[in-house]
Amino acid sequence: MTGKTIKVPGPDHPITVEPANARVTVTVAGKVIASTEKALVLREAAYPPVYYLPRNDVEMTLLERTDHSTYCPYKGECAYYSIALGGEKTANSVWTYESPYAAVKEIAQHLAFYPDRVDSVDVQPLA
Repeated sequence: MTGKTIKVPGPDHPITVEPANARVTVTVAGKVIASTEKALVLREAAYPPVYYLPRNDVEMTLLERTDHSTYCPYKGECAYYSIALGGEKTANSVWTYESPYAAVKEIAQHLAFYPDRVDSVDVQPLA
């Protein structure tokens, strides 16, 4: 971690994490690989919202950890998974911050999916 810049969200780069209050379902190759009513939604600056799903609600046996990693100065070190049944399209399609920085600590033990690398990320508001 030495030498990496750590930034704190603020007015110039806001980040919020809150319950999504929705059922979020992810499908790949016609199979539901994740479904939960406990998703979190992370809103960061002008980026589209990202839904983070608890690991317990993801079919982890279908995911394969990869060597790919990235770094976000607001969130920390990011690890990736591919989805075994999705082929090349789903390479590095799932990401997680296993030890996120304090400002986004809620996303620990959660996974997010690139919507363009899975069949669908369906978000249905809870009644």
